[in-house]
Amino acid sequence: MSTVPADEVFTVVDVGGTTLRVGAYDPRSGVLSRVRRVPVDGIQRTPDVPVPILQQWVVEQIVREVAVHTGGRPPRALGVAFAGPITAAGLVLAAPTVWGRRGDPLPLGELLTERTGAPTVVVNDLTAAAWRYAATEPGDFCLLTVSSGIGNKVFRGGEVLVDADGHGGELGHWVCDRSPDAPLCDCGGRGHLGAIASGRGVLAATRRAAQDDGAAFRGSRLAALCGGRVEHIDNRAIARAVRAGDPFATEVLRGTLAPLAQAVAAVFASIGVCRYVLMGGFALAVGEPYRRMLVAELRRLGCFGLGPDQIDAMVSLGVADDDHGLIGAGRLLAARTPVPSSQGAS
Repeated sequence: MSTVPADEVFTVVDVGGTTLRVGAYDPRSGVLSRVRRVPVDGIQRTPDVPVPILQQWVVEQIVREVAVHTGGRPPRALGVAFAGPITAAGLVLAAPTVWGRRGDPLPLGELLTERTGAPTVVVNDLTAAAWRYAATEPGDFCLLTVSSGIGNKVFRGGEVLVDADGHGGELGHWVCDRSPDAPLCDCGGRGHLGAIASGRGVLAATRRAAQDDGAAFRGSRLAALCGGRVEHIDNRAIARAVRAGDPFATEVLRGTLAPLAQAVAAVFASIGVCRYVLMGGFALAVGEPYRRMLVAELRRLGCFGLGPDQIDAMVSLGVADDDHGLIGAGRLLAARTPVPSSQGAS
């Protein structure tokens, strides 16, 4: 296999709540290569560090990882997918899963352009991922991620529906539980969809159910995977138990899917998007059982004008890798950056 010259590829970075990924994207072939993954220097590793320091650490980490990736040379162009709402100018407005509940907006695009010497595009991680799926989806679609948080983006008419100030695609912060003891979201609010139906939300709900009904938990497949210890329950074990048909883990997950189905039904009813692609570490770890349970909830709610088979066809699983943001950032850069080739960018 021939090596693509460094000055003909883009450097792409994906900063999530737990993992930072960096890779090379060839805009001529659409091939992603040389991917490196490291834990993010954020709130998950050091929860007691003040937000301004975490922001500084994350910027330093991105600059450091880009330099390692390029051998110290400025990238041809840098695309960054980031877990939080982003303005068109690359200003990060919030990042609950990266540095916590509060903090001043961070001009990440400007900082990275200065520090790396490369033209930089910073977009929300789901915005980037939507560009990946735009290459294979024949029409408009809504991308849903269920991982450490919940997010969504609608791709319609060749663009992601987000305004210049970064608003849109934040279903994870829809308040669906107004009770005073509703689960606490990473952003500090209570009862948000992400606090209930994300991987973290499902984990918390499963641990509560195991404590409240010890007999059911002890007789479950999940308990066997966790040595019977509630504190040993994790998302990997929950996914394995659900895939194995464990009634205990399945019922807990089903309960968290009800508000997610309500959100999907509302998006459908309001703007008529008929395709929903599921991605994110937790949803894809559970796989087809997750999709079937979400479809069952949508059928129970009803989607006005659609029959059961049409509702089933609405929901599909995304690609079972964690390269969504990297590939999407590369495709977005390709759409915005001239390619030194007669082929151009796809």
